[in-house]
Amino acid sequence: MDFFIGERERILFVSAAKGYLVTSIKDKLQEAEFEVVLADTVDSAGDALKEKVSAFVFYVDELLVKNKQLLVFLKDRAMEDDIPIFAIGDEADLQDVRTLLVGKLIRQEFRRPLNIKEMVQNLKDYIGDEGNIHKKKILAVDDSTVMLNSIKNWLGDKYQVSMAESGMAAIASLTLNRPDLILLDYEMPVCDGRQTLEMIRSEREFADIPVIFLTGKQDRESIMQVMGLGPAGYLLKSMKPDEVKKYVDQFFAKRRAEQRMS
Repeated sequence: MDFFIGERERILFVSAAKGYLVTSIKDKLQEAEFEVVLADTVDSAGDALKEKVSAFVFYVDELLVKNKQLLVFLKDRAMEDDIPIFAIGDEADLQDVRTLLVGKLIRQEFRRPLNIKEMVQNLKDYIGDEGNIHKKKILAVDDSTVMLNSIKNWLGDKYQVSMAESGMAAIASLTLNRPDLILLDYEMPVCDGRQTLEMIRSEREFADIPVIFLTGKQDRESIMQVMGLGPAGYLLKSMKPDEVKKYVDQFFAKRRAEQRMS
């Protein structure tokens, strides 16, 4: 599901409430050139999702929190299609929704009393960031510039790919832009893949980022050594571009399935 700056973004505005504030939010979103579709039932949300939706905006109150069927339906669609969720509400109601939706699905929260102008601007800024909010972030780490550029060319149409030419550069990159996946060269000088992985896992903030090793060695002993470090997987540098893309796509598909089960 692609999103490009300059398109008229379609937002699913989910609200069980009616009234002045809900109408004002809808009007301000439309003034900001969003196409807004309202939904308060599974059927209305399902109809809206027959076309591309760039984001869900939840107006969270007691009525919406009670509609577990709708929230679970939208949680599943958010996971399947990588649709970000933005939530408006009081802290107590937001806490209930966080528990049901899995907190990581909610990209940003806005507390009531709401500054609508500020909320709309924040939403525009977030959606506009880097041209595509739906792209997963991948950090490729390799001492070979040729390999890094190849990975970016292979995966850059579907994923946000950043690059680092050493283990230390990778650690510095993590602090600025947390990725969803790290592709890490196992055979690097000075600070190799094993040492880099140890540094990543030693930091609580980054320890849960999945790491897939890149290796040019495909003999059994080398592969066993690589996998003995417990990465999320490994890729051979001799693999064809289509094979690399398929592997990464399947990795993220499996992660989404695991999240739905959690």
